[in-house]
Amino acid sequence: MTVRAAVPHPVKTMGRAVSVRMGTATAGRRQLPSFILVGAQRAGTTSLFRALMSHPLIHSANYHKGVNYFDVNYARDFTWYQGHFPTTAHLRKRTREMAGEPITFEASGYYMFHPRAAERMARHLPDVRILAMLRDPVERAYSAWKHELARGYETEPFERALELEDDRLAGQVDRMIADGDYQSFSHRHHAYLRRGQYAEQLVRLHQFFAPDRVHAIDSESFFERPETTYGGVLDFLALPPVLPDRFDRWNGRPSAPMPEATRLRLREHFSSHDRSLAALLGRDPAWLS
Repeated sequence: MTVRAAVPHPVKTMGRAVSVRMGTATAGRRQLPSFILVGAQRAGTTSLFRALMSHPLIHSANYHKGVNYFDVNYARDFTWYQGHFPTTAHLRKRTREMAGEPITFEASGYYMFHPRAAERMARHLPDVRILAMLRDPVERAYSAWKHELARGYETEPFERALELEDDRLAGQVDRMIADGDYQSFSHRHHAYLRRGQYAEQLVRLHQFFAPDRVHAIDSESFFERPETTYGGVLDFLALPPVLPDRFDRWNGRPSAPMPEATRLRLREHFSSHDRSLAALLGRDPAWLS
């Protein structure tokens, strides 16, 4: 167990709060992110985050994997967001013996799916790079349901949750766009199918960021060929090729397998979305090949 893991949760929570208050007061001295990992949820972003954190020039937000500013905390002042990151002076001191400039990032898995996050990121961070991690949408849907069930945000069996999705999400996006302060519980926690319709989400990102500033990787490729896939991420970020000692898988949720009939139905649902994604990427996603 690491020292950080052994710290009681209330102590860590207090430490985060103090860090953000101090950070907000010194926001102008803090280094905003050069890139943001925007999702997708349950696609292996925690594993990629851990790999990125092993690079000597990459630093995350203080105490946080994700700040969730551009989705659920946007009512706060931007200095609150800035306050989550290390100071430029501190980063340069830590990396003064290294070749290259230190950079910061955060990883908020709801940004890619949230209908207003891309616009907000572009408004405040027009030069930021966007990193997206995609997973077989069939497997992602089932994993998301297990995740929400374990957290107490879902109470229905998987097949029933899929049936309820249209009703649960009806009108939610329109309301979120019309009212920037509105937060939809079901949009965040019950979008098992829609979160896997990746082409729609990448098209929205491309409305605000040039395609060469958005890099999508497949989680299947990352876990099967981590050195090559991670090397491509570092190339995208223009960083020296420093790889972790090992690539680990984090946050898996073992359970009974998905019923085959449900799997086939989901594969059919996503077939047109996967074709649109392939056309957008200029290649087949890993789960189709």
